Amino acid sequence: MVRRWFWKGVRVLRSFRLANHRSIADEQELLLMPANHAERSVVPVTAIYGANASGKSNVIDGLGFMQSAVLQSFARWDVEGGVPRRPFRLSAQGRDQPSVYVAELVVDDVPYTYGFAVDDTEVVEEWLYSYPEKRRRMLFRRKRGDITFGTTLGGLKPKLEMLEELTRPNALFLSAANRLNLGALSPVYEWFRGDLRIRGSSHAPDTGLAERIQRLISTKPDNLNRLVSLLAAADVGITDVRIKETINRRHVHNIAIIEERIADLTGLLDSDTGPRGKRGITAELHNLHRELEYFERRGAERRAELRFVHGVEDELFSLGEESDGTRSWLRLLPTVLNVLDEGAVLAVDEIDTSLHPLLTAQLVRLFQDPETNPDNAQLIFTTHDTSLLGTMIGDVLTRDQIWFVQKNAAGATEIYPLTDFKPRKGQNIERRYLGGSYGAVPVLDEEDFVNAVRNR
Repeated sequence: MVRRWFWKGVRVLRSFRLANHRSIADEQELLLMPANHAERSVVPVTAIYGANASGKSNVIDGLGFMQSAVLQSFARWDVEGGVPRRPFRLSAQGRDQPSVYVAELVVDDVPYTYGFAVDDTEVVEEWLYSYPEKRRRMLFRRKRGDITFGTTLGGLKPKLEMLEELTRPNALFLSAANRLNLGALSPVYEWFRGDLRIRGSSHAPDTGLAERIQRLISTKPDNLNRLVSLLAAADVGITDVRIKETINRRHVHNIAIIEERIADLTGLLDSDTGPRGKRGITAELHNLHRELEYFERRGAERRAELRFVHGVEDELFSLGEESDGTRSWLRLLPTVLNVLDEGAVLAVDEIDTSLHPLLTAQLVRLFQDPETNPDNAQLIFTTHDTSLLGTMIGDVLTRDQIWFVQKNAAGATEIYPLTDFKPRKGQNIERRYLGGSYGAVPVLDEEDFVNAVRNR
């Protein structure tokens, strides 16, 4: 049963709006506030349902693009490369219109609204407002190259003027401001840096998983017990986790090959190869010495390898020997534990990939329960798991936590909540959803499949 949990958020995401991003044309909003509970500032869980190719993933992708623009546009985007956006392509206006991203969040009990609009070449608009004591206060407003600052930043005028000069047309001002550590702007930047975690489909590769788990354990030794307990609770047969450190043998092997090649070329220098040949050999030796320096720096590095115990102590299994479901669960757990501990926001695409519905339900309940989520962490996820809508496995989601996504006649994604339909208490939400009452399901005809196979 879902516990009714009310809070006033310290660091939470209240809403996210976006327009002209991939399959999303007109502005759409994902509202993370409850329907009828003014004393509760946000919901801890938001589930997004929709047919394949409806655009569910593009909601998460849009939030990820906003985060990467804040963190990377000033330092990493190509100076002459414009803006790496992906506008709506099924309309001629998509390429001509700006893409818009807006987040409403609360940091240290102060609400903020931050947003920006970009086209293919530059930042068209950017703005940041705070609402201390429920009164709107402009921190800055930008229209292309012209930036207006609010009175809150008055004492920082010399730094701001210098920063305005440094900010490229294709970089966000908030991204650049981080370089000068401007206190009034730091809370929002730090929220994007430390309080928002984006995870793609759990089919993602296992690269770096051992290192992530190692960092989790080094941060808090008790995390190993928590990790093993969650694996045991998931009934995947694992009774213990071991982390083995090994030298990166591949780099050691590369060093041996490079050293052998250097020795061969050095010998050729002493032979009668002529000036042109010597220049070529000298250039290659220079490159080889640079490679050798690189591999010598990394050759002694140790890497972590995961091993799993299944009841028998002396029989260890590698990650590759575990099932897809076990690996999906393992990929999620380090992030889930960190997010719950830190009160952060976790957005996951296709959370149920390779997971049993009962296990997905338990994962969601970790965020619903104040005993396991005392610090106001939030979970946003896309899914096809309709059992979370029903009552067969207990109440998992409340009605204001359920959103639907579908494409309109123009092929553009639309987002809308279950509460738009005002479902009556006691209605079977799962059955009505699968029956098409709320849309966001594929329109399928069995005869079409039969005819396709029979080539009619």
